[in-house]
Amino acid sequence: MAYICTAGARLEYEWIGREHGTTKPVVLLHEGLGSTAMWRDFPELVSRATRRAVLVYSRLGYGRSDRLTGPREVRYMHDEALQVLPALLDQLDVHEPVLFGHSDGASIALIHTGEGNRPVSGVIAMAPHLFVEDLSIAGIRAARLAYQNTRLRERLARYHEDVDGAFWGWNDIWLSPEFRSWNIESSVAKIRRPVLAIQGCDDEYGTLRQIERIAELAPDVRLVKIEACGHSPHRDNAQAVISAVTRWMRE
Repeated sequence: MAYICTAGARLEYEWIGREHGTTKPVVLLHEGLGSTAMWRDFPELVSRATRRAVLVYSRLGYGRSDRLTGPREVRYMHDEALQVLPALLDQLDVHEPVLFGHSDGASIALIHTGEGNRPVSGVIAMAPHLFVEDLSIAGIRAARLAYQNTRLRERLARYHEDVDGAFWGWNDIWLSPEFRSWNIESSVAKIRRPVLAIQGCDDEYGTLRQIERIAELAPDVRLVKIEACGHSPHRDNAQAVISAVTRWMRE
């Protein structure tokens, strides 16, 4: 694990599979409660299957990166996509990456590609959010109750130095009234790079309408819907995800 100071914060990051070279690497962008360590062995699986280097990092407030200094704003994913991520990629000399995001990370990847005016080879959006649904809010309310009443906090504390900051920073902004109008469809409509959109059919945080809308807005989109799979396809059915990713990247 290494650290880099970028966009005013100290972030942890790691390269996997650098023996494949760092031309057009895969950059993994974690979910709203994720971190570098929470990907577990998935970065290695991606690197071996695609024969590309994989870059993972923990965003501000997550993992061993710097703590948040205040509540998140409604545009926190836009700020990550258009300010922090470009600075990080420039400092690490990353060019034309394949951005592979999960949940919040998928939304960040889509915003960066549509709005960032930077070269991106392609986007893999796994369980992305384009807009806020009632199902999303219900799932996040359920997560709040689980954090308060179960061992969820204890489990997350293994991965986050400031577990309360990581959880409440995410949970509070999603459940705020002003976040209900959050929407990135206009950003997705500007994407002109290939997109692979993956979602579990039993996703507890969003309906399949999320990825179907990407196909309506962008010109080059492949949809993968995985049966008996929830919000984390890379954990529920890693083989289906890896197969879809390698096939899409090969073609």
